[in-house]
Amino acid sequence: MQKYMHIERIGNDEIDGLLSGTVYIQPKLDGTNGQIYFHYDGIKCASKNHILSEISTNQGFWNYVQDNYNLFLSYFMKYPGHILYGEWLVPHTLKTYRQNAWRKFYIFDIFDSDLETFIPYDDYMPILNEFGILFVPVIGKIYNPTEAKLLYYLEQNTFLIEDGKGYGEGIVIKNYEFVNKYGRVTWGKLVRNEFKEEFHVTMGYSEENLLPIELKIAQEFVTKGRLDKMKARMFAEKPWDNRRIPEYLERTWNEIITDEIWNILKKYKNPKIDFNSFHRFVIMKIKELDKEVF
Repeated sequence: MQKYMHIERIGNDEIDGLLSGTVYIQPKLDGTNGQIYFHYDGIKCASKNHILSEISTNQGFWNYVQDNYNLFLSYFMKYPGHILYGEWLVPHTLKTYRQNAWRKFYIFDIFDSDLETFIPYDDYMPILNEFGILFVPVIGKIYNPTEAKLLYYLEQNTFLIEDGKGYGEGIVIKNYEFVNKYGRVTWGKLVRNEFKEEFHVTMGYSEENLLPIELKIAQEFVTKGRLDKMKARMFAEKPWDNRRIPEYLERTWNEIITDEIWNILKKYKNPKIDFNSFHRFVIMKIKELDKEVF
């Protein structure tokens, strides 16, 4: 057994520099932490702090491992030095997961104890797929993300959530090339409840109005239909090439300001808008929707 790291909140000095470079974003599940590993006398599993047994099962996690013993045995016969870290999804705070998602184990990290390093997602994902082992997907892979970009992904996390039941607990942010100033590999997290409390106190957002107004407006007025029409107009003017991408972005931004500002003011009752933030969220939404160009 090797205890999993403590995930630090974004903003903690333990993870200064985490957002520099290629960053992976995964949904944060709200269950109980567990691990599975290979020992000389068979497959073992543990909770966050204790090795499990038929007497101490961590809400049935030990039983799940026994029920799937042959699956994990075949995995460890090929990768005996791996430790599988994941979330055993049993009811905790969040109760909105799909019924068929409960009481399953979802891998979120693999540690190679022979090399003493975490295996990057791009390397372990095809291995887990090969064995049919469940895992937490990456919902974003970006270079040098801003905290505003992380906020966007926080609002996109619906992994395993029932339709129409909101969002997941939060997101985990990983950079496989990052080592903190204390020499430790450490990941970051952004949790909705903590985010909600912070914004409620420091920014004046109520629980019902969690999102910054600039992001809410961008999500409403940057639509696939608007983007398709803009590209059609640009195609009609002259042939398209990638050098026109900055023009595409700015013309869409200018159209929203020119054509929609009255509707925005009317609907949101003369909101106070930070136009620098609004511009960033509009560009972010364009890139999300138009996968053909970006």
